[in-house]
Amino acid sequence: MVNEAEYPNPALSPMVGAGLVPVAGPGSQPGSLADAVALIGAAVLPEHREPSRRRVLDFCRRHGDALHRSCRPGHLTASGFVVDPDAGTVLLIRHRKLGRWLQPGGHADGDGLLGRVAYREIVEETGLDAPVVLRPAFDIDIHAIPARGSDPEHLHLDLRFVAVASSTAVLKPNHETRGARWLTPGDGLLNGDDDVAEPARRALALAAEHRLGRFLEH
Repeated sequence: MVNEAEYPNPALSPMVGAGLVPVAGPGSQPGSLADAVALIGAAVLPEHREPSRRRVLDFCRRHGDALHRSCRPGHLTASGFVVDPDAGTVLLIRHRKLGRWLQPGGHADGDGLLGRVAYREIVEETGLDAPVVLRPAFDIDIHAIPARGSDPEHLHLDLRFVAVASSTAVLKPNHETRGARWLTPGDGLLNGDDDVAEPARRALALAAEHRLGRFLEH
């Protein structure tokens, strides 16, 4: 069951019955690891992602500090595939450290309400004013982060959400990126990076289905 504390004001959205809800602002209390586990369990995933869900849930059982960067083997993160279904585009950032076009996202930093974490990271990294986040989460991914400085190689266990915004909105990417750009999933800038293009295509399809009233509710 999704913790409704993550979405304290559903009346703000005229489409809440179809699953579109505003994410809580930064003033709310942080969620717990139990909240994160509930959101991971509620995610509606393609079959090929189910092994990743099981690995992440097992990781959370074994590491009570999985929400924190101090968990050296790895930690929970959240990200958002921001799409404009009318334009058929997805908003990606050029990651400063990795040099790849990726969806905005980042560390939970102690907050188990991962939808809110995704919202925060989208706003910080792209400068979008008010993206809206669709629930439940639609993807989960585990990827290794190379050692850097005093930080050893570790895992990011990433819960991913669909977010919707207009591709005409003003972008103000922050210092953590080398820019932000609306791209199609087949854009040559992705260089065949299916780790990004495949979920981007699914995010666009889910956003389009939602607008037709067919987005999955949990």
